[in-house]
Amino acid sequence: MNKAAQFIQERLQARADSGSLRKLSRLHLPVDFCSNDYLGFSRSAVLKNHIEALLLQIPNLSTGSGGSRLLSGNHVFTEETEAMIAKFHDAESGLIFNSGYDANIGLISSLAQRGDTIISDELIHASLIDGARLSHASRYTFKHNDIAALEAKLKLATGNIYVLVESVYSMDGDLAPLAAINACCKHYGANLIVDEAHALGIFGNYGTGRVQELGLEQEVFARVVTFGKALGCHGAIVLGSPALREYLINFARSFIYTTAAPLHSIVSIHAAYQLLAETDHTPIITERIKQYSQAVEIAGIAHKPSESSIQTVLYNSGIKAKSAAESLQQKGLDVRAILSPTVPKGSERLRICLHTYNSNEEIQTLISQLVLLKQHE
Repeated sequence: MNKAAQFIQERLQARADSGSLRKLSRLHLPVDFCSNDYLGFSRSAVLKNHIEALLLQIPNLSTGSGGSRLLSGNHVFTEETEAMIAKFHDAESGLIFNSGYDANIGLISSLAQRGDTIISDELIHASLIDGARLSHASRYTFKHNDIAALEAKLKLATGNIYVLVESVYSMDGDLAPLAAINACCKHYGANLIVDEAHALGIFGNYGTGRVQELGLEQEVFARVVTFGKALGCHGAIVLGSPALREYLINFARSFIYTTAAPLHSIVSIHAAYQLLAETDHTPIITERIKQYSQAVEIAGIAHKPSESSIQTVLYNSGIKAKSAAESLQQKGLDVRAILSPTVPKGSERLRICLHTYNSNEEIQTLISQLVLLKQHE
């Protein structure tokens, strides 16, 4: 065995020994408390009909785009979709990327230059972290949702300053204090970038997101909105000024050097936004969140309070979290464990996602099973 193969084996064995080795899963259980399909769009017959109707309106539809957006992969319908999404979000402009990961690394790595400063919440998504790492800017993190800690780092910043936060954090489901963060950024002349991945469809009128819910759409420098959660599609868009859109077309490597998404994917996104604008789903998902939150509180289950679709039940070890998830799965409840290093060691948890299609009975069954698990620890 050569050194590279030995390195691979040792790293994998270390993960296995710690109980945190990742495996692909084909598990699909009757009751979904796992997926990010918060509004049920990915399973929606109405959305499928919308998509099919739109596809019939596009002549000579190809199965693939054939190249990058800068070569053969652009289409007038894609640009119309970008404009439609920007209007929905009360933004000047938008540029679609193939995924949220592509959007974040392309945006951050192309913007921040040597001599600039990136300041990020310590719990931001890996894609934002990787985008910062790919830049030549100075990088700082601040204690989660701590305005005083953010201000302390802003006082050290030089050049153009970019502050990176999520509006809803993907592991704890808690909300960023966006108004206070924005005020702090304005005071120090920093540019606020907000990832709205887990806010779309859940917060704001018709699910526009937390930035618009708080009236900050004209304040933030850029928003990243992904389509793979509440919209039930795939891809993402960076919302900002027309100049930012043109800049990304010219400098964002994850946009320039990749084959464009096929038009069928763009049609799906377009149709999903039409469906989002037709019906306000937020009262339904808000009621599900309220029902779960009250029940888990009454049951006395250790959890992190959350106003979002993402809920957590805390364990102090990966082994316990995995065992709890497996027990729930045996009851037909699709709940997954989140382990280190995705979350810090000692804060392993069950990550529970609530959906519009989860019935009251399903939520009560989940709570009852969680109570039983805690009793048998």
